[in-house]
Amino acid sequence: MIWIDPVYFWYVLIPVLIISLGVQVYLKRTYAKWSKVRNSSDLTGIQVGKELFNRTSLQALPLEKTRGELTDHYDPGANVVRLSESTADKHSVSAMAVTAHELGHVQQYQTGSALIKARGFLLPALQFSPTISYLAILFGLIFNIVNLIYIGIIFFALMVIFSILTIPVEVNASRRGRRLLREAGFHPLEVIRSATLNGAEALGWDDKIGSVQIGKLADFVIIEENPLMNLK
Repeated sequence: MIWIDPVYFWYVLIPVLIISLGVQVYLKRTYAKWSKVRNSSDLTGIQVGKELFNRTSLQALPLEKTRGELTDHYDPGANVVRLSESTADKHSVSAMAVTAHELGHVQQYQTGSALIKARGFLLPALQFSPTISYLAILFGLIFNIVNLIYIGIIFFALMVIFSILTIPVEVNASRRGRRLLREAGFHPLEVIRSATLNGAEALGWDDKIGSVQIGKLADFVIIEENPLMNLK
């Protein structure tokens, strides 16, 4: 007989599912908002990618279009960057940001980032971990085999570790993407917005941070030159 602890069900499982769903909905809404705003360089995602390869230290790779929305990714196995239709063909701020982010991942691999190596080490095991984990735990509960449950927990732990490693990897890719845009000579205002207001709006904190306004929190850096003239 399978028994689920009601405390775990109501105070762990349900909140996690609600938070996960909320994050997905919010990210899609934010992406949809900025996909309607044209970037100042008036370039599509594919064009942004080509410019970044041409005007930075990145080793050029193929840029391919793939079906769907938010299906953008760098495939290290095939060594190709795949951009979704909504990124590849649009002139939006989202298209520019997503492309730069994916090329940030390219730079991580090309420079041998320790974080990406650690995540890549776990990737082969992760391909089978979900299936093994759920089946082992399920059959362990059904047939009351404790060791089988432990095996399922170990494989589930691999998924958790991978997820934890993914957060700093993604944050680092976004930072690298911003640096690539700056290195390629894109308008400094685009880079500044992506590092401040755009990020605050993506987090839902634009009413508190991201721009200098009365009532908002801000850190000031005093510089001698105009950053729009010399972002470095």
